[in-house]
Amino acid sequence: MGYYLNSQSPAAAYKKTVESPYFVDKSALIGELFSALGTEESNICLIRPRRFGKTVVANMVAAFFGRGCDASAIFDSLAIAQNTDYHKYLNQNNLIYINFSKMPENCKSYDQYLSRITTRMKKELLKAYPDVLCQEEDALWDIFSDVFETYQEQFIFVIDEWDCIFHKDFITDENRKAFIEFLANLLKDQPYILFTYMTGVLPIAKYSSGSTINNFKEYDMATKKKYGEYFGFTELEVEALYQKYLKKEKKPEVTLEELKVWYDGYKSAAGERLYNPRSVVYALSNNQVADYWTSSGPYAEISEYIVDNVDGVKEAVIQLVQGESIPVAMKSNAATAQKWNTKDEVLSSMVVYGFLTYDEETETVCIPNKELRDEFDDTVRKEPSLHYLDSLARESKRILQATLDGDARTVEDIMEFVHNTEVPILNYNNENELASIVNLAYLGARDYYEVEREAKSGKGYADVLFRPKDWTRDGIIVELKVDHSAEEAIQQIKDNAYALKFKDISGQKKCKRILAVGINYISDSKNLKYKKKHQCIIEVLE
Repeated sequence: MGYYLNSQSPAAAYKKTVESPYFVDKSALIGELFSALGTEESNICLIRPRRFGKTVVANMVAAFFGRGCDASAIFDSLAIAQNTDYHKYLNQNNLIYINFSKMPENCKSYDQYLSRITTRMKKELLKAYPDVLCQEEDALWDIFSDVFETYQEQFIFVIDEWDCIFHKDFITDENRKAFIEFLANLLKDQPYILFTYMTGVLPIAKYSSGSTINNFKEYDMATKKKYGEYFGFTELEVEALYQKYLKKEKKPEVTLEELKVWYDGYKSAAGERLYNPRSVVYALSNNQVADYWTSSGPYAEISEYIVDNVDGVKEAVIQLVQGESIPVAMKSNAATAQKWNTKDEVLSSMVVYGFLTYDEETETVCIPNKELRDEFDDTVRKEPSLHYLDSLARESKRILQATLDGDARTVEDIMEFVHNTEVPILNYNNENELASIVNLAYLGARDYYEVEREAKSGKGYADVLFRPKDWTRDGIIVELKVDHSAEEAIQQIKDNAYALKFKDISGQKKCKRILAVGINYISDSKNLKYKKKHQCIIEVLE
């Protein structure tokens, strides 16, 4: 037993996870690994954003396969125990577990960081296998090779947060190259390796053009379907956790709808919506929804590219904050670059780090939920050239409430404010651009509504449709006109039966009320009386 060789620590850590009140069983993943052991498919790297349970799953895999302790008490009641090969593989292998996020005390150099790992691992191997001819000054992979030749022993490697070192201030470009070479020597085409399970935020195989680590099959969340269900919480899993929460808490303060608004919205490559697992567990454990996302280096770096407006990325952020999904040529390897030169590279890096979610079907990105929208709001507040968005966000709460109250005059006033605010990406000359202004004006509504532009409903397409996430709220249909009248907009909503979007097959309303909102803008620049004037009518539909 050792710190790296057949360590008991992963099992101890995973046991705590299993015994926690908000545990979700992802152990079926282990069964999918059985067939890969000792084959050409025996090196996998699962790429996931921060806070998506990578370490929990790494602990699980290490606890199951490693000889460090008998983990049957942990796994006998989990899904993997139903696998016919369960006992064949449980705790049967020598295992090396490395969590690269663990740092030496007062670490200030690459050599100090890596020597902590290699020195101790060498000592553990030489102690466990005293008949090998190698010495401690020999290369780590030479010692492993000697163990294999002398004892015919193979190892499973479980490596967590392989890329953590790349975000440290003391790491240079030369250090990065040296680290990749170290991993290649240790892990590529070595007879002593039975299987390698690795996790990280960044892809490894194409980290640099000269990388020799090309023997890993990599699985990211955005484009690879395999293993997608084992990271993040599905809607059914969150609903099950919520029932546990209701039984546990004497005075529950969190609603299921709040969990969805705050932490849902990520998408797997298979199209399944996923919740941020860490944040869900924190919200239920603390009996409070809040921003549990803790920013660090990567977002600070990305925000600099936004401020510098690399390739027009600032305009893309404006659209994202509006709640828009925007097209992106996804470049999963962009996050590994030392410098980003295009908007697609910046946005792709945001996906890799978990700040945006990618929809492979539509090839678009968007901000997934309120928790991440708060991160963008923070950037907006700090960047002077985006301060007008902060003002719009505050006004958006007022316009939503005014709409629900039927206060058309306040809606007109706020639309006027939004129109007079400097919005660099809009000219405001037609109904499509008017719809973009409406999106900005109703920014805050996205906490409670799915907002659809050009939404198919009834006999046509509604300009903007607000579908409540909680059907106890009102549904809202907004029809827009330029140089016509708000009355015409209301009549179009009725004539085209847009309200069918909020009714079931029998014609009964699924929501509290259905509100029709007609907004017109007078664009005639020659008529000063109506310059930049908005008209609004709000009606409750039967």
